[in-house]
Amino acid sequence: MNVSQKLEIRLKIEEAIQAALFKREQLRDLTAPIGPENAIGRVSRMDAINNKTINDESLRKTVAKLKGLERALARIEDTDFGYCVRCKNEIPMGRLLLIPHSRFCVHCA
Repeated sequence: MNVSQKLEIRLKIEEAIQAALFKREQLRDLTAPIGPENAIGRVSRMDAINNKTINDESLRKTVAKLKGLERALARIEDTDFGYCVRCKNEIPMGRLLLIPHSRFCVHCA
């Protein structure tokens, strides 16, 4: 992987981190506890609880992605960055641009 490719991936990672941080803050607002004093009706309350559960899972996935992106950014200068951790083959540039925190090639994933 050459220097310009690493720079392109670094920019993609930094962009993805900013998007994940923004999404995390939005989801934190949506996952606030639903107080029992809210008189929104039984069906509406059940719907709100269901939506909160879905948003909780989305928040967990966003936080995990954010951690993966931060790890990728920290190791982008390592000599083994861009190589599959299982088969040791180079991960295609297209895959790294789509999933910059990927540690596996398509075959091993």
